[in-house]
Amino acid sequence: MVGTRQVVVGAAIVRAGRVLACRRTAPLDAAGRWELPGGKVEPGEAPDAALVREVREELGCDIAVSTWLADETPIGERYVLRVAVAALVAGEPDPVEHDAVRWLAADELGDVDWLDPDRPFLEEIAACLLRSPVEP
Repeated sequence: MVGTRQVVVGAAIVRAGRVLACRRTAPLDAAGRWELPGGKVEPGEAPDAALVREVREELGCDIAVSTWLADETPIGERYVLRVAVAALVAGEPDPVEHDAVRWLAADELGDVDWLDPDRPFLEEIAACLLRSPVEP
């Protein structure tokens, strides 16, 4: 928890200079919009561990967290989103809770309709992609 807000973690999974985006199917107001995969940190769980667990549950692949981005953003009154840069270490993303995934280069981040909480991180993610693309 951060103050009274529960932490939600998102993964900027980077491969070959691109970041993975996932398209939501639910709830209705989020359906068809794109997000970074992730989810809620459970009580007593470290943010890194929560992110690895959530990505495995949502996409059936394993990641390694490399660094957390500097900022965080509120999601309503109850949650706060923190985002980490991560690398795919095993498996290929196979959406379970999403209906599509895309690998986006820095100049393609504006091509999809991101959920509002993810938008504040896009500039830092783009800079990361341009600064140090991760090879496959």
